[in-house]
Amino acid sequence: MNADTLSSVVRRATGASEAVRGEVIQSLWSGYGEIVRFSLTGTTVPSTILKHVHFPSDVNHPRGWHNDRSHRRKVHSYEVEMAWYRDWSRRCGDACRVPYCHSAETIGEEHLIVLEDLDAAGFPIRKTRLDRDRATRCLAWLANLHATFLGESPTGLWPVGSYWHLATRPDEWEVIEDTSIRQTAASIDTALNACHHRTIIHGDAKVANFCFSEDGERVAAVDFQYVGGGCGMKDVAYFLGSCLDASEQTRWEPELLDLYFAELRRALTEWDKGSMCEAVETEWRALFPVAQADFYRFLVGWMPDHWKIHDHSRRVAMEVIARFNA
Repeated sequence: MNADTLSSVVRRATGASEAVRGEVIQSLWSGYGEIVRFSLTGTTVPSTILKHVHFPSDVNHPRGWHNDRSHRRKVHSYEVEMAWYRDWSRRCGDACRVPYCHSAETIGEEHLIVLEDLDAAGFPIRKTRLDRDRATRCLAWLANLHATFLGESPTGLWPVGSYWHLATRPDEWEVIEDTSIRQTAASIDTALNACHHRTIIHGDAKVANFCFSEDGERVAAVDFQYVGGGCGMKDVAYFLGSCLDASEQTRWEPELLDLYFAELRRALTEWDKGSMCEAVETEWRALFPVAQADFYRFLVGWMPDHWKIHDHSRRVAMEVIARFNA
């Protein structure tokens, strides 16, 4: 799609009289497109973001994991993201802030999502590691997302949210060397999917997908390709593993989990779901280490030398696996 067409899409979505292509913020995984900032004239905001998805004929996966199944998963992930922004995202309030979607459309085989520029909206800071205060802000964001959509059916989204769940990752499962991990994978997956108190989860809640205000007090989130149904603990387990090292997880995890559930109770009460607080917390606390073991299963198949595989994650996973094997 040529530059004039892209500019026209942005102008139509934002009501701007002029839209000038600026810097590429990020190339999408495996060459599936790019995220670009456009400066605007003749409208109330100075800039906007275009997520432009187009599917390459020749894919070079950074980790070597590419086949037809992988391609289909990515294609569907962008269809899901379009549905999220079109049908769901406007239900998110300030407590689980997401970018406003100006438009989400498909032209031919290309997807174009025109989004609020979170930098211009007061969320210009990105981080790779977090202290406890910033981690707490992100956990509060997750708690409010989970409270907002508790009990919802994920129509148009992934039936099972998260990019690593077992049904979409048979290739990685097949190469796991530890037979105990491989043999319990289905049981662990079933336990998570059988969660009674289901919600909509972000599905890729790593620290890189959170945007912070200058003072670090406010947070927003992006990248909803793997949003879908499931247990909120999948987001929490994945998030903590993305921003804390082994010693930090060992020291801070109990406190941070308590803070998450305190915010979840507050948010559920605000949504007139307070009567569900105790049952949700009881079920989800029991599933938290199960969610950790589930992600560990994915990692050891996908990238066995990943930094997230460490003493803490290994210990939790093997304790869960031993329990499922008992």
